[in-house]
Amino acid sequence: MSHIDAEAGADRVQAFTEYRQRMNERILSQDNQVVRRFFALDTQTYKPGALDLKTKELLGLVASMVLRCDDCISYHVAQCKQAGVNRDELFEAFSVGLVVGGSIVIPHMRRAVDFLDQLEAGEPNAAAQA
Repeated sequence: MSHIDAEAGADRVQAFTEYRQRMNERILSQDNQVVRRFFALDTQTYKPGALDLKTKELLGLVASMVLRCDDCISYHVAQCKQAGVNRDELFEAFSVGLVVGGSIVIPHMRRAVDFLDQLEAGEPNAAAQA
């Protein structure tokens, strides 16, 4: 990956992280208990329990791939990296998503790998902020 590509990748990771954080704050600033409770439920779901954090994030990644949500995929790739999931483990999760979701998942897998490459190329703290 060239220096220019790495900079563009870092910019994409930063833009994704900042947008997500800004919009989540905006959404949660509204007086809507249903939205707040759903966000809280999501947070609680990914806490370690009978399943560890890595496993839960990998499950979230596979579900996001099958549902074809690029924002969710990027989020879970970053969370997986933060939880200590390595590249080989991510690719095994990608393969599960591909088998379950079929060939329509391939474009989303491309973007997931691109996002992973960008995370690994230059934003060491990006996963923690995503």
